[in-house]
Amino acid sequence: MKELPGLYFRIRDNGAFVFRLDTENRQRRLDLEHVATVNIGKGEFKTQGDRKLEPAEVEEIRAWITARREVLAQREFDAALGMIEQMNLTTQWLQSRADDAQADAVTEGLLMAMHDLRGVLVRRRADRSTKDAAD
Repeated sequence: MKELPGLYFRIRDNGAFVFRLDTENRQRRLDLEHVATVNIGKGEFKTQGDRKLEPAEVEEIRAWITARREVLAQREFDAALGMIEQMNLTTQWLQSRADDAQADAVTEGLLMAMHDLRGVLVRRRADRSTKDAAD
């Protein structure tokens, strides 16, 4: 049987609750003791109540924060790539299958989102060009 990890991370918005696993009890069942709360945005964690963390647990939490940030960054990038595909599919849908009422229902929202996106993309490219010219 695979050995259980020392800590369990219950993911939540912007972080996780950290639990210490306890199997050393009279009922020989698995108990979860809430020992800390992680804030991914700030990259920090706070212990729960008067709980004390072992140095190895602190390192495990820090490693989890680093790994979680990498996963979330990759997901954001993948979502941007998926958005390109979705925009193409939406264009095809509008051109070939959407009726006038459906097209009217999405036009304003799509135009505003595309205008906003275009502005951000143009500013980023201009900033990069200015920076590259300065280097």
